[in-house]
Amino acid sequence: MEWLHRVGFPKIQWDLSETMSLVPWESGPPPRVDGFVIGAPFMTRNAPHGGEMHPDGDEVLFLISGSVDVLLEEDGAENIVSVGPGQAVVVPKGVWHRVLIREPSQLLHVTPGPKGEWRPLREDGA
Repeated sequence: MEWLHRVGFPKIQWDLSETMSLVPWESGPPPRVDGFVIGAPFMTRNAPHGGEMHPDGDEVLFLISGSVDVLLEEDGAENIVSVGPGQAVVVPKGVWHRVLIREPSQLLHVTPGPKGEWRPLREDGA
């Protein structure tokens, strides 16, 4: 399976809702839009969990700046995909994954909802 995709802004369009509007940013998780959570966090360290999984659909991770590895667990194997600016990874529905920060990064995510699972960090931090 090809995990990594080069994305050009003129080639993408998201029609999320006829009533979509911009709202002031507030601390905390981004709001859900038509069953999706959309956010663009600036990340300087790994998330404080041991992985996540979305049973409601595929998740799109688009790297705006920086450098990350996306660890995907599928069929008992771990795949690590290195992602640079302008590249995107589509995480298939039901696949456990983690974003590992190689350098400070801004990542746009479009995450399906409303369900999702997270694992605690192991004692060794992995």
